[in-house]
This record gives sequence, C-alpha cells and structure tokens, in this order.
Amino acid sequence: MDDRFHAHESRDRSLIQSAPFFEGLPQDAVEKATAHVVTRNHPANQQILLENDWGSSVYFIMEGWVKIRTYNVDGKEVTLNILGKGELFGEMAPLDEVPRSSDVITLVPTTISNLPSQDFVQLIQAEAKAGIHLAQLMARRLRQVNRRLRLRESDSTSRVVDILLFLADGQGKKAAQGIEIPNLPHRELSSLSGLARETVTRVLSKLEKKSLIQRNRETLCILDINALEKMLM
Repeated sequence: MDDRFHAHESRDRSLIQSAPFFEGLPQDAVEKATAHVVTRNHPANQQILLENDWGSSVYFIMEGWVKIRTYNVDGKEVTLNILGKGELFGEMAPLDEVPRSSDVITLVPTTISNLPSQDFVQLIQAEAKAGIHLAQLMARRLRQVNRRLRLRESDSTSRVVDILLFLADGQGKKAAQGIEIPNLPHRELSSLSGLARETVTRVLSKLEKKSLIQRNRETLCILDINALEKMLM
C-alpha cells in the first residue's frame, strides 16, 4: 500500500513538473513547490471551481479541456476562455486573497493537478522567473480578451474566425495538414463569440466549403491560418 501511494505521489509530481509554467525554474524550487500536489481525474461537465469560492489551490491541466464561465446581467452564460493541457487556472484568487471570479467546468474527461495556494504563492515570491512566467500568462490572456472585445461589433464571419484563431493561439497543435484545435460544441463557440448557435454553424460550414478548416469528431483543423488572419484585416 505504502509503495503504491509513494509511486502515485512521485507520478503526480513528475506530471505537474512537466507543465510549461515550471520551465527554466531551479529544480529544487520546483520540487519544493510541488511537494504536496494531488492529481485527480474528472469526468466531462464537472464543476471544478465555483464563482465566489475562496481559493485554496491553483490548478494545472494535465490532459483535457475546461471552460471558464460567468453570467451576464441578464443571467445568460458567458464563456470567457477555453483552457487545455499545460495551462493553469485559479491563480488569481490566492494572489489577491479574494474569492474566485468565475466558474470552471470540464468539457471532456480531464486530468487536473491541484497545487496548494500557499506553495504557489511562495514560489512566486521566491523565484523571479516564476513571477515573469505568471506576468506573461496574464499579458497573453489580456491581449486575447482585448482583441475579442474589439471585434465584438464585427460581422459574424469575423467573430467566428477570431474565436478559431483565439483557440489556435492558446491551444493549437501543429498537425500534418495545419493547426488542430478542439472541435468544441457549437454552443461553446456561440458563447465565446456572442453569436447565435445557428449563425456559428452556418459560418463554420462556409469556412469548411472554402477548404479553410476541416472538422472531425474531436478536433477542428485550421488548414490555412494565414487566410483566416487576412479575413480580419
């Protein structure tokens, strides 16, 4: 029993230490920060965090996808972001010492490593490079939000294209034919873009007929990312 427990502990630490956030940090600092990590498997559509919860952990996605969700003044669900493997979330609450500002829900079966908030904060305070990594993460997410806000009044095609590029920037993986992103349900793309689900479906079909994208069951492949980027100019 003890051997199995220690083997799981060792596996959990090795798993989280492979996250991009820890790249380039001193190994002893990383080992100290991840000494109490716990890794769990979650089914699809499970709430990991709730808005207004207090933050006791920072979360690293080892496999799968989650969405960051809130609600507007009319009570309508708004998807703020989609995060995948290697990304982290829940990092702001322990730094600000305020409750969570949004919900986090798994989109598919997802493996998540929980890092105690205190260990994460101590790492940020002790290692300047960890602070730089966090600042870079925040800056990238802010740029993405600003770009989406600028395009909020654009035509439907531009808004859907922007979401595809947004996902490619955050979660894109190089493939033989182009760049693969998760083939999200149209309701998620609708929430991200602020468009009706039917409109999203129509735009995606148009892009597919033009051989700009190719959809499979789990992935959407962007065949010509330069052509999509030109559509926003």
